[in-house]
Amino acid sequence: GGDRVIARYQCLSMRLTVVTLYGVFTNHPPANGPSRCLLLELLDISVSELLLHSSNQGCSMWMIQHCARDVLEALAFLHHKGYVHADLKPRNILWSAEEECFKLIDFGLSFKEGNQDVKYIQTDGYRAPEAELQNCLAQAGLQSETECTSAVDLWSLGIVLLEMFSGMKLKHTVQSQEWKTNSSAIIDRIFASEGVVNSAIPAYHLRDLIKSMLHCDQGKRASAEKALCSPFFSIPFAPHIEDLVMLPTPVLRLLNVLSDASLQCEEEYEDILEDIREECQKYGPVVSLLIPKENPGKGQAPPWREEAVFVEYANAGDSKAAQKMLTGKIFDGKFVVATFYPLSAYKRGYLYQNLL
Repeated sequence: GGDRVIARYQCLSMRLTVVTLYGVFTNHPPANGPSRCLLLELLDISVSELLLHSSNQGCSMWMIQHCARDVLEALAFLHHKGYVHADLKPRNILWSAEEECFKLIDFGLSFKEGNQDVKYIQTDGYRAPEAELQNCLAQAGLQSETECTSAVDLWSLGIVLLEMFSGMKLKHTVQSQEWKTNSSAIIDRIFASEGVVNSAIPAYHLRDLIKSMLHCDQGKRASAEKALCSPFFSIPFAPHIEDLVMLPTPVLRLLNVLSDASLQCEEEYEDILEDIREECQKYGPVVSLLIPKENPGKGQAPPWREEAVFVEYANAGDSKAAQKMLTGKIFDGKFVVATFYPLSAYKRGYLYQNLL
């Protein structure tokens, strides 16, 4: 019921990578009875939408790693508290522009481990084998001898990550007899596929991480805490240009706004800088504005010096408005390209050099 869901949100919404609950109110429509409503933080694009935009090419390794780490941290927290999400799928993983992380939403099917009060759990295509069995037995009015545990969440995440890597919906694949017979071989085939953009990258750590989540025996599945120790999370991936367009942050990266000549002439450089600041402030308060002058550690100009300007806004809402309005705008005779940029990297002074 609604009270159960509200109680779960109140217990779980303290964690960074779980959606925040701001309040609860009762709606009294004239036709129907009162209903309880949850006031949640406003989040951005879902993993489901990211998959649609990937055009069957798969997401970047940076995005997969980011999503995997954030969701595993959320699951580790939930499972430590004794809760099972029980409906993990791409639509229930959303990007937070303000906190620069993926967050879990929708705890309508969640339950306390060992005290399951919802018989039909998980969504078709992301449902663990033990949940599939339990659902079938419940439909027949029978009781399952095996309880569903937090391991069902790891199964769902394994499927989500495999879809992010391949760019394909895998519902029919995971329901096939071939999958039930030898899922490991299918995973190997997906990772070896020439049609997968990421196949050129040594991705065996991701493959092994996914396999550890997709054991048919729930007792052999990796826990969220153990999965976070995977070597996959030690690899320093850089975001693709598509990632910086799709995932909003409070920082904008403006391309094609400066020329080499303007950088050489100090007076012209200051005038252009002031013009850029004035234009950007139309969409909200600018916290900082940066034009990289040196390549840290190498003492030479970076390849983007001639065209990149980084603008930090007070919040992601202003940044999104600016990105929409500035992209395609003519500045100093050139068309501006505006992407977002990871706030954490910007704060550290780390400017990615390889944006594929």
